[in-house]
Amino acid sequence: MNSFFLLFIGVPALEVFLMIKIGGEIGALNTVSLILLTAIVGIYFAKLEGIKTMRSGVMNMYQNKIPIYEMISGASIAIAALLLIIPGFFTDTIGFLILIPFTRKILISFFVKKRNISSNQESSKTLDGEIVEDKKDEL
Repeated sequence: MNSFFLLFIGVPALEVFLMIKIGGEIGALNTVSLILLTAIVGIYFAKLEGIKTMRSGVMNMYQNKIPIYEMISGASIAIAALLLIIPGFFTDTIGFLILIPFTRKILISFFVKKRNISSNQESSKTLDGEIVEDKKDEL
């Protein structure tokens, strides 16, 4: 329930607060223009990063490698584009951070390591085994 509250109530409230504060400093028209400009520039850079990621994935496939990082990176670029379309300064900041390849690599490695730690804890309770029968069928 806490994450639901934070996502659907907290983020829009933070966005409205930031828009009011920034609008009070630079004016309402400049604030709206800035929001539109960040959305346009962000989508343009998301398109460029997406094309670059697709090229890298195709190159990995030509080399008979599985493009795992490219698939994760493509999904994160799509999330960044969605965050950039949503009007607001907080979501735009998060979207731009995801678009930058350096920070995207850090975020992906953080979440992959966190996932590996939790999956290793679950798999430690599992015991692998093999059934061997002593009797053979005789014909």
